[in-house]
Amino acid sequence: MTQHSPDPDVSVIMPAYNAEMTLPQAVASVQAQSFPHWELILIEDGSRDGTAKTCAALAQDDPRIRVVYQSENSGAAAARNAGLAQARGRYVAFLDADDLWHKEKLTRQTAFMKERGAVFSYTGFLRQRAQEQRRVHVPAQVSREELLRGNVIGCLTAMYDRAHFGAVQMPDLRLRQDFAFWLLLLSRCDRALGLDEPLAVHRVNPTSLSAARGRAMRATWHMYRRHLGLPSWRAAGYMSSHLLRRLLRG
Repeated sequence: MTQHSPDPDVSVIMPAYNAEMTLPQAVASVQAQSFPHWELILIEDGSRDGTAKTCAALAQDDPRIRVVYQSENSGAAAARNAGLAQARGRYVAFLDADDLWHKEKLTRQTAFMKERGAVFSYTGFLRQRAQEQRRVHVPAQVSREELLRGNVIGCLTAMYDRAHFGAVQMPDLRLRQDFAFWLLLLSRCDRALGLDEPLAVHRVNPTSLSAARGRAMRATWHMYRRHLGLPSWRAAGYMSSHLLRRLLRG
């Protein structure tokens, strides 16, 4: 058993809601990292299945794993914020309970950030639908204005430096809270840097894809107009760019 590190370099935030079937694989992909100095904060978000028991068993077997229990389902933003409040690492990374990391993800990304002096970074990843995988490439950098035109930062690939940003929390949005969070971080730094290597796997449920896309686009409009307070003409311009990117990406 790996010894507990009192000062982990990376805090990994993983919300878990009704995720008993996928959670062990997601956690195993963190445990398999070649980079050893991490802590994993599981946020059990009021699940109705056996997720709470699974979280407890995983933490029992690995002292690098801690569990935050939510009494009721609070959503991804509140769950991640509960984890962020407990984070001790200099760097913060995110992984959902149904996604996976490549074993070199933390090693490659932390080295990349240190070499480039980056305070906020992201990587490429694989999008998996059933048995099909498609590589998603990412640009070398992105500014806040560029990101407003279309989110290129996958939540499972993002990492930021708490030494630069301090204690920050995700906006309290039911959907698109990660997109809004990246925009918040980019209001406090010049740019985020991209490492175009497929270091994670985002697993998509094909049966819910169309409905999820529709909800995501409505949530994006809500974020532009209500959360950011953009005028309708400007929001419409960003939304058009966002839709075009999605169509081209497929």
